Amino acid sequence: MADTAFWVGFNRIPGVGPARLRRLLDYFGDLERAWYAGSAELAAAGLDAKSIEGFLLGRSKIDLDAEMEKLRRFDARALTWLDPGYPERLKEIEGSPPILYVRGSLAVEDDWAMAVVGTRRATAYGRQAAEKLSADLARNKVTVVSGLAKGIDTVAHTAALDAGGRTIAVLGCGVDIVYPSENLKLARSVIERGALISEYPLGTRPDAANFPPRNRIISGLSLGVVVVEAPESSGAQITVSFALEQGREVFAVPGNIFSSTSRGTNKLIQDGAKLVLTCQDVLEELNLTMVSQQLEMKELIPANETESLLLKCLTAEPMHVDEVRRESGLPIATVSSALVMMELKGMVKQVGGTSYVLARESPADPIRGLGAPGSSTNRANH
Repeated sequence: MADTAFWVGFNRIPGVGPARLRRLLDYFGDLERAWYAGSAELAAAGLDAKSIEGFLLGRSKIDLDAEMEKLRRFDARALTWLDPGYPERLKEIEGSPPILYVRGSLAVEDDWAMAVVGTRRATAYGRQAAEKLSADLARNKVTVVSGLAKGIDTVAHTAALDAGGRTIAVLGCGVDIVYPSENLKLARSVIERGALISEYPLGTRPDAANFPPRNRIISGLSLGVVVVEAPESSGAQITVSFALEQGREVFAVPGNIFSSTSRGTNKLIQDGAKLVLTCQDVLEELNLTMVSQQLEMKELIPANETESLLLKCLTAEPMHVDEVRRESGLPIATVSSALVMMELKGMVKQVGGTSYVLARESPADPIRGLGAPGSSTNRANH
């Protein structure tokens, strides 16, 4: 049985959160051993009597094979802390979810992501602002993250997709459930050009208690949070609180001083959030004005030792694949398959049969001078 199944199983057990799971991993080394452990071992790992009793009862009711079949049925994946596909930025936050359920795909482009959030009761002004900002972020290759809720969230996802960009929707329920139901068509589009993600097991119904924790993932995935329109007490304000704890930048769109839906954003600006009039304000603050170039250069970074070695062998002069094999000392099958992948990535070019040349120079530090994700020369103090 795949190790992921045990992570899925533990995620079904109430009371086993990130801290207890880390304790089990540290003690047992993997979750398979922890899953089959007895009371004495679990106690030695640091679990209290109540947690042990709850785990043993929960374990007896969980069919791991059925859980994995459910994932396959909904074409969903489960990414764990140990999975290389788990978002690095999210992994760094306190209380990062041990497992993420994903429908759709997470991509390298999502390293450059901004959250766009706001009230469910958006005004025409708020919708217009959210649409313009989200579309412009998407056109600048920035992934738009939001919560698939009514109002600003819906506008943000829709505008990013309409602009040809990527978007990620973080849910307060299982990824097999779309809430609100009127966003079913939008959710399908998000899956095609981004991802629906959740820390909650499949089948989890939307519940008011699920949404504040959901908001920490929205900010955790992002370089910063743009609040478009929000009253003083709202879910968007909870996202801001998480963003500040996580060291993320906070931006706010100013609004009518007489409108209740703008009181929250105007107060954020008073408290030090970066005032946003255009997408450029966000891009410049976070050094995101050259994301497309950064993505292009990132593709030139060797993915492994084989690619590094082949890049050292190749030059601007055509080199036959057999010569590359001799020069590198690698098996011909390894060389051939690696060169095919490197050509797809734009690192090398095939010329005249089975001869190859470097397509572009692969710099030692490909993002120097372009600005790494999240770097800023003028960060606002919050």
